[in-house]
Amino acid sequence: MLEGLLYVVAALVVAVGMLLVVASLRPDSFRVERSMEMAAAPDRIYPEIADLRAMNTWNPFVDPDPAIQITYSGPEAGRGAVHTWKGNRHVGEGRLEILDATAPSRLDMRLQMFKPFKADNAVAFTLAPTGAGTRVTWAMSGRQPLMAKLMSMFINCDRMVGGQFEKGLGTLKAKVEA
Repeated sequence: MLEGLLYVVAALVVAVGMLLVVASLRPDSFRVERSMEMAAAPDRIYPEIADLRAMNTWNPFVDPDPAIQITYSGPEAGRGAVHTWKGNRHVGEGRLEILDATAPSRLDMRLQMFKPFKADNAVAFTLAPTGAGTRVTWAMSGRQPLMAKLMSMFINCDRMVGGQFEKGLGTLKAKVEA
């Protein structure tokens, strides 16, 4: 009986060890990016992103908590604008700051998550004129520590976060095209 239990424990240790080895071989960084064409000029779209209050009218990440607490600081829009939030387990707690703003073509932001897990990621919005309007690209990138690598073996983070980006861009598109 004891010998059988030792085999089971040994098999579990080997399986966990192999899982950790495979996870450790995954990339050290990640990038999620989605784009959408919008029938509006960049100077019509840009203020909806550069003003974090306006952004939160179409930002899908605040939707899961109707009682989310959002605090704004710094300038109303552009470089130095900040919003912090505390919410339920679906939205967590974090901070978003606009680090650089080049109207009407680019915004670079820093996204810090404090709960439910810690993360420090770069977020960028680029607005490129097209013949019919503007291609808006929403991207996020950052380091992927071992625990995130392990999670990514079971959860498709690109699909999960990318799906939220698509939803937000769709809402922004409807807003700027109205």
